[in-house]
Formats: sequence, structure tokens, C-alpha cells
Amino acid sequence: MTIASAALLLFLILDPLGNVPVFLSLLRGLPPKRQRFVLARELLIALAVLMMFLWGGKYALELMHLRQESVSIAGGIVLFLIGIRMIFPPPEGLMGEIPDGEPFIVPMAIPLVAGPSGMAAVMLMGSNEPTRLGDWSLALLIAWGATAAILFSATMLYKLLGSRALTAIERLMGMLLVAISVQMFLDGLGTYLQISPP
Repeated sequence: MTIASAALLLFLILDPLGNVPVFLSLLRGLPPKRQRFVLARELLIALAVLMMFLWGGKYALELMHLRQESVSIAGGIVLFLIGIRMIFPPPEGLMGEIPDGEPFIVPMAIPLVAGPSGMAAVMLMGSNEPTRLGDWSLALLIAWGATAAILFSATMLYKLLGSRALTAIERLMGMLLVAISVQMFLDGLGTYLQISPP
């Protein structure tokens, strides 16, 4: 996996376009200056959590006596479920009910930006190729930077594209995530069954 493909995968998992309406509704009651502060804080917390899973994932797997294939299969299943929810969103939204008040860590940083699928993906990258942690960190920073740029321009983007276009883009991203998740599942299963890819 190249840095560009890893960054694209992480960008799809972070799903900034799908998060735009949710973030707008969460920050609606705050003054503009406070909105920017809360958004920056939550994005930095999400980045710190993902970096922690990237760099410490290998040791966490060893501590829990988990094989890399099991993380790949589990990550594929979680990604598949997130992708399905993006394509067919439930009435209460992608991540369920959102609590009132100013958000802190939950639900903006976790699980909307740094969700279980993102944590599983970076842990898998770090444990599969620990010698390329610098590359994966760069890919994560690129994906996070693009996510931050989209979420900071959320109001303008929402006005420009409208809810229909954002919904269509989110569903397209869901389709891509489903395809990626199936590949992750098959890779993990293939490694476990000692099947080499064609």
C-alpha cells in the first residue's frame, strides 16, 4: 500500500462529508468563534487517538494475544457495517442519537472522526508493516488535514452543495468502503488460510 492509497483509505473512513450535517447540528447553538475552537479541539483529540492506535497497536495486539489476521477480519467487518450504514442511513443518523450541549470528545472526536473502523485500520497498518510507521503517520496526517479542511468549511460546503449532494457523496463513499472492507476481510482470511493472492 502506498502513502497515497493509505491516505485515501483513511480519508474515506474518517468520512468528513458524511459528518458535515452532524457537526453543523452539534455546533449550531454555539457562537462562531467557539464553534471553531470546539472543532479544532475535537479534531486534535481524534488525531491523538488515531496516532496512539497507529504507534501502539502492535503492542496492544501482542498484549491481548491477537493475530494480525483477526484484526484484519474484524476491521473488515466493522468497515462493512459502517459502509452499509452510510448507504442506508438509519432514521437517527449514522452514529445514533447525539446528546445536547457542547460536545467534548464524544461524539465528535470519538466516534465521528476517530471511530472503531479508523482505529482498526491504523492499528492494522501499524501491525502489518511496523517498519513503515513514518509513512502511515504521514498518510494519517494527510487524511486528517483534508478532513479538517472540509469540516472547517462545513457551513459554506453545505450551502454550496446542499443536503442532497452531500447525501449522494456519502453514499458513494459508503460503496467504496464496502468494497475496501470486503477486500480487508478476504486478505485476513487468505492470510489465515495461507492462501497467496493471485
